[in-house]
Amino acid sequence: MKKIIPLVGLSMLLAACSSHDKADFVTASDLQHHHWELSAIDGKPVAKNKLDKVADIEVGENLNTHGFAGCNSYRGMAEINAETGEFRVSQMAMTMKMCMDDSMATERAVASTLSAWSKIDLDKQTLKLSNDEHTLTFTLKDWVQ
Repeated sequence: MKKIIPLVGLSMLLAACSSHDKADFVTASDLQHHHWELSAIDGKPVAKNKLDKVADIEVGENLNTHGFAGCNSYRGMAEINAETGEFRVSQMAMTMKMCMDDSMATERAVASTLSAWSKIDLDKQTLKLSNDEHTLTFTLKDWVQ
């Protein structure tokens, strides 16, 4: 009996250390019905394009997602991985306009980051998506505040 108690205690400790705290994951309700504008890519500020637009993301009902990627509009379905808490937009469809200047570089960074699984950090005013390629920082700009 004396050997079982330390063994059970050790097993519980190892299980606690190896599991993710899913309570810390961003949920669908945290994202739904919000609109964010891109403020930085990889820590560098993003300016509005020549048409006075900036890339954005809006997550609506049932995680339907749409926005402007820097040159083209996109839409898709947001997903949150239940095991890792990571975020991506699947089934992404985009318009196909060709743009010059920095807007195409912005679009490539936005589209590639949104379509890949990314770590998501969310606070009251900021949404940050990061993966091995880019870190996108969005600022909350809800339509009605």
